[in-house]
Amino acid sequence: MRASRLLSLQMLLETRGRMSATALADALEVSVRTLYRDVDQLSAAGVPIYAERGRHGGFALLPGWKTTLTGLTPSEAQAVFLSGLPGPAQDLGLGGDVEGARLKLLAALPAGWRDDAQRVSARLHLDPVDWYRESEPTPHLTAVAAAVWNGHQIRMRYESWTDTVERTVSPLGLVLKAGVWYLVALPVAPAVAKAAPGKSTGTAQGGPRTYRVSNIRAATALATPVRRPARFDLPGYWAASIQRFEAEIYTGQAQVLATPAGLQGLRALSSAVARAVAAAKPSRRADGRVAVTLPIESVEHACGQLMRLSPQVEVLRPVALRRALVQRLRDTARLYGLDVL
Repeated sequence: MRASRLLSLQMLLETRGRMSATALADALEVSVRTLYRDVDQLSAAGVPIYAERGRHGGFALLPGWKTTLTGLTPSEAQAVFLSGLPGPAQDLGLGGDVEGARLKLLAALPAGWRDDAQRVSARLHLDPVDWYRESEPTPHLTAVAAAVWNGHQIRMRYESWTDTVERTVSPLGLVLKAGVWYLVALPVAPAVAKAAPGKSTGTAQGGPRTYRVSNIRAATALATPVRRPARFDLPGYWAASIQRFEAEIYTGQAQVLATPAGLQGLRALSSAVARAVAAAKPSRRADGRVAVTLPIESVEHACGQLMRLSPQVEVLRPVALRRALVQRLRDTARLYGLDVL
């Protein structure tokens, strides 16, 4: 445990540069006192680690010094091979680089670990695209990714729900969600003065927004560098945006009775509905049906979703949704020439 922690301490300083004692202790999940003991042991072992005092001080390694160790345990080496998704890497134009890094890592591993590491990719395959779907065409993903990596603004033509608009944005990151690529970026307000070709004179406006990459119809990287917010956290932003999206989209509730088969169908509608099913109390009814309170987007949308689950799911409230289902059943019956009341 301690040997692994010492190596992690060394790798943190190599990859992140100077870090305070508190930040290192938090990263290693130890006390500051334990961290100081670990630093002393690394120094005694010949690792050129030194401390700088002051407000911006901390621990650092001598400039240019690097270890020749990979720092990987056998299970960590396997995890590295598991984490590489060839499809997304190819989408980003990094397929060759990923394969090159894979070969270099294999060469650096001890001979006894190589078979175990290669066995992971031979026996486990990750497919991020959902069932009954194909990956969306994203012809501008490579250009967008290059701007993200290099920290340059993008001028793009974007097709939204209502219109196609020209926008300039400061890209902050890319997210792959269920096989769909999203760009997280700060919109840039247009400046009064006309910008030179390939440049932007605007400034960031508002907070980060999310853009579906497949909706980008044209993209041009600008020379203007991106000023990233100091504390922007991409995973944290994405998690918060999902919660915000669910809170905004589910504007109402519906009370239903569902059979076991109906409950299974409800779980497949969305994660929010699945949570509602999980929170439902066990049935005390003679017919075994379970009462569930569901979040819904609108009466029209819920009608389309719950229609295909009938008769395994019966809507009790709101009355408008129940009437909408009855009317759709009547319209369907008439379409097929059936007599209806």
